[in-house]
Amino acid sequence: MRQVGWIAGTTAAVLVAAGAITYAVAESDGSGSSGTKVPSADSADAGFARDMAVHHQQAVEMSYIVRDRTDNVEVRRLAYDIAQTQANQRGMLLGWLDLWELPKVSSDAPMTWMGMGDMASGKDGALMPGMATNTEMKKLNTLNGKQAEVFYLQLMTDHHKGGIHMAEGCVAKCTVGVEKKLAQGMVDAQQSEIQLMADMLKERGAKARD
Repeated sequence: MRQVGWIAGTTAAVLVAAGAITYAVAESDGSGSSGTKVPSADSADAGFARDMAVHHQQAVEMSYIVRDRTDNVEVRRLAYDIAQTQANQRGMLLGWLDLWELPKVSSDAPMTWMGMGDMASGKDGALMPGMATNTEMKKLNTLNGKQAEVFYLQLMTDHHKGGIHMAEGCVAKCTVGVEKKLAQGMVDAQQSEIQLMADMLKERGAKARD
C-alpha cells in the first residue's frame, strides 16, 4: 500500500512537471523549444508524439477496464494513477503536434521514426511493441477479481516495457528538449511501476510473462 502511495506521489510530481513543460512549450516561439526550428512531419519528435499517443490510449483503456473488474483497492489505485498520468501525457503529445501544425496520423508504419517500422506486426491490433492484442483486451473484459488483476498486471508490464523502449528512442533521437525530458520521465516512472507490478504479481502467486 505504501508503495502505491509513493507511486501516486511520483505521479503527481510528474503531472506538475508536465504542466510546466506544456507552459514552456506554449511560451516558446511555437517550435517546441525557444530558437529551435519546428520539427518536420517525419522527424523523431513528431513520430514519437504520434505513436506514444496511440500507445498511451490503450493503457488508459486497459486501466479503466480493470477498475470495473476488481474491488481491490491497491490495483484500482494503480490503474487510476496510470490512466490519469498517461491521459495527461497523451494530451501534451497531441498538443505539441497541434502547436507544430503537424498531422496526428501518418501513412508511415508505427516506429518508422526509430528505424523500426517493421518491428511490430500489427496483428490483432498490437500496433507497437508491448501493446495488447484485441483478443487480450476482450479477455480482460471478461475476467473478475484476482484473475483480472493478474492479467492486467501482466499486460501492463508488457505495455510499459514497450513504452520504455519507445521513450528511450525519443531520448536518443528527438531534438526538442522538453519532449526529451518528458520521454526520460516516462522511462523513470514506468521502470518504477514495473517493479511495483512485479511485487503485486508475486503477492498473487504470479509473475510477468516471458
